[in-house]
Parts: sequence; structure tokens; C-alpha cells
Amino acid sequence: MTATVEERKAANKALIDEVLKAYPEKMAKRRAKHLGTFEDGKPDCGVKSNIKSLPGVMTIRGCAYAGSKGVVWGPIKDMIHISHGPVGCGQYSWAARRNYYIGITGIDTFVTMQFTSDFQEKDIVFGGDKKLDKIIDEIQELFPLNKGISIQSECPIGLIGDDIEAVSKKKSKEYVGKTIVPVRCEGFRGVSQSLGHHLANDAIRDWVFDKVDPNKHPEFVSTPYDVAIIGDYNIGGDAWSSRILLEEMGLRVISQWSGDGTIAEIENTPKAKLNVLHCYRSMNYISRHMEEKYGIPWVEYNFFGPTMIEKSLREIASHFDDTIKAKAEEVIAKYRPLMEAVVARFKPRLQGKKVMLFVGGLRPRHVIGAYEDLGMDVVGTGYEFGHNDDYQRTTHYVKDGTLIYDDVTGYEFEKFVEQVQPDLVGSGIKEKYVFQKMGVPFRQMHSWDYSGPYHGYDGFAIFARDMDMAISSPIWALTKAPWKKAA
Repeated sequence: MTATVEERKAANKALIDEVLKAYPEKMAKRRAKHLGTFEDGKPDCGVKSNIKSLPGVMTIRGCAYAGSKGVVWGPIKDMIHISHGPVGCGQYSWAARRNYYIGITGIDTFVTMQFTSDFQEKDIVFGGDKKLDKIIDEIQELFPLNKGISIQSECPIGLIGDDIEAVSKKKSKEYVGKTIVPVRCEGFRGVSQSLGHHLANDAIRDWVFDKVDPNKHPEFVSTPYDVAIIGDYNIGGDAWSSRILLEEMGLRVISQWSGDGTIAEIENTPKAKLNVLHCYRSMNYISRHMEEKYGIPWVEYNFFGPTMIEKSLREIASHFDDTIKAKAEEVIAKYRPLMEAVVARFKPRLQGKKVMLFVGGLRPRHVIGAYEDLGMDVVGTGYEFGHNDDYQRTTHYVKDGTLIYDDVTGYEFEKFVEQVQPDLVGSGIKEKYVFQKMGVPFRQMHSWDYSGPYHGYDGFAIFARDMDMAISSPIWALTKAPWKKAA
């Protein structure tokens, strides 16, 4: 029998109280602020966020370097991104995300290549500025078609005080026209990868926008319908799937970044008439800056599932004339039969299935609509590195009584899943095998479990298939969850 909202709230409170008993009193008091239940009418989800993780508990977060190199800068395809520091950080971040791109790897695109300064003990003692200088010369000799270089600083760089800014200025003068960007994204900065996003945005502001010659791209001719896709990393082709819809409704996408993006596109972004922002958490900073400095409005959009796609297309179209508005309606009408067919096929199989989410970026709220389009019920969600404004935005998506968990620990998440008993968990690679071994269907919702795209109308068909495939796999009859064994 389906629980009422009040019963769900009471069960969530009891579950949280039970989980907190495992901690020492001081730790339990601090973790209690990050766990709660959403209540209708409240301005946010009622949990604390963007606070340093507690020592001694397993956290699923990354660091500032991961936020800058792995998210914002890494997918820019025609630049070379140096992991400046010991090899470990660079190796861990190398090709870890499925940022699809068009180009010839090693010639004019470098996303899946790894460049590191490979810091050794002598570099810690004597400094690495000269080594960095030499590395940039070698890169120019080996890969002359690169359009720029970013220097992604790892922890030791900040600790020993290497002057990567001075090296960048020096090499920019030597290689005229080459964009060289130092990024102070040392891993120890901030409480999670979220600060790395902010630092990367600031580097784009200071070392790209503020330094680019306004006449650098004379071939660029503006139109009234120029837009930029901001904060789409083209996981499994997401940005392409989104771009199709924008172009079908008559808009011209002059840049998309970082996924399949180029430094020239970033330089041209201040000429856009509207910035359409997908990942609010990672790119709201630069979007706000462009609004303040260049007067470019920005709008968030959500291309997960037909309900949210239709809403977003109309919101984007509202910033343009009646021609674009009419074309947006044509696009919606064109794809509606396809979406109805997808829902008709999968909804009967997925109706009423419970989902628990724990992801980064925008996914803990944005994908909820896609699940609901399939008749599924998101009963718990939370962010790895969300801020309070993320939880404010989440109130538009979650239902009364939804379990909310910020920066959830490995122990907490396992206990929540054991008690709530969802039909599907959507989280990251660190959690995937834990829950699969528990006998719980799982989808990796950071990079789509080697599938995708999930954005756009085409993506929704793939999303629906993958969720059904995960839940309906015959393997779960052989690997039973602990509560099913007990029953």
C-alpha cells in the first residue's frame, strides 16, 4: 500500500534519527543539519550545504582541481590543458568523462590526451616555474595547431608558491596570439569541486574575456538570433542533442562550452543575444558576469524529458520575436508523437517505480521530470556539492515528503537505500558497485553509464530505454537485495 505524505515524512525522520545514532554526538549534531525532508511551501529543502565534509566519513566529493580541469576547462577541445603537479591528479582526471568532440585527436583536438608536468621532489624543493616554461615550449613544438593552453594547478603549486601567472604572461608574449591561462585551482581550496568551477569561471573572465582583442575574429557577423549554450559538457553527445532543437527553432548557436567547444567560441560568447545555461552550479558565475558587463541576459533550461523540454523551449523562445516563438511550437509539435510513443512503450513497465538520486551539478533536480514523465517516483535526492541556491531551485521539482541528503556519506546512503528500498538508484561510479552488489538496480548518472545522450528528445528515448533495462534486467533475480533475502 502506498504511504501517505505524512507517513513518508514520519518514516524519513525516524530513518534519519536511526542513522545518526551511529555517529559520535558532536558529529551527529553536525550531520543532522544536512539531512531532512522537503516540505511544501518552504523556500528551500531545509538542509545545510557547501560546508566542509567531516573527517572520518567517506565522502563522494571531488576537489577544486577536479572542478576546474575535469569539468569546465578539460572539454575545451582545441586547447591543451596541463595538469601542473604530480602525475596522480592528472591520471585520475584523464578521460574520466565522456566529453564527446569532433576533431582529430593530437592534431587539432586534445580532450582525451593527458599533459602533466609530473612534479618530482626536486620540483617541490626548487620550484617548477622553469619546468612549466619548458613544457609550454615542448607543447608548441609537438602540437603546433593547438589554439591555447591552460595551466591547471594541483595542490603543491599553491603550497610552494609557484608563479604560474608570470609564466603565462611571459609565454603569451613569446607566442603572440596564443591564449595561455593560469588557473589557481589547487585541490585543497574550498570544500569541494564547486570552488573549482568558480575559479575556472574567473579565469575565463580575467584571462580570456578581459584580454581578447575585440577585432580578433573579423569573420564573425552577428545576427538577432545568436545564442550560446553554457554549461553543457556534451556527455555522450548531450550538447549536440540540445543544439539540434535550438537550431530547429531558428536560433544560431555561436558557441557551446565546454563540451565540443573551442577557445574561439568562448571569445565570441560576449556577442550573443542570450546565454542558455544548463549546469547552473558550474557556470552561473560567468553567466552573471556577462549579464553585468555585456548586458547579455541568461536563462536556465532543462532538456531532460518532454515536459521540461517543452517548458524550456518556450522559455527560451520568449526572449525572441514571434517568429522564434512560432518555430518553437512547431518543434514541440514535431517531436510530441515520438515522445508519446516512448512513454506508451516504457511507462507501463516503469509506472510507480521508486528512484533515489545522489549526483553532482544539476542532475539531482533536472532529471526528476524525466523520471516523472515515465511514471516513476523520485523519493530521495541530494547533491554532492550543491549550494543553498541549488536546494532553492530543487523545490520546483521535488514532491512534499521527499528525503533530502546533502553530501551524503557512504554509510548514510547505504542505510537510506536499505530502508527506503527503491527500485532504482541513480548516482556515481563510486556508488555503483556497492548498490549493485546489494542487488539494487543502478544507473551511473554522472556520465550515463557509457550510454547517452540523455538531453533532448532523442536523449529521452535513450534515457527511458536505459532505465527500463536497468530495472528489468534478469540479473536481479539472481542477486537479491538484503531485505528481499530477509523476506
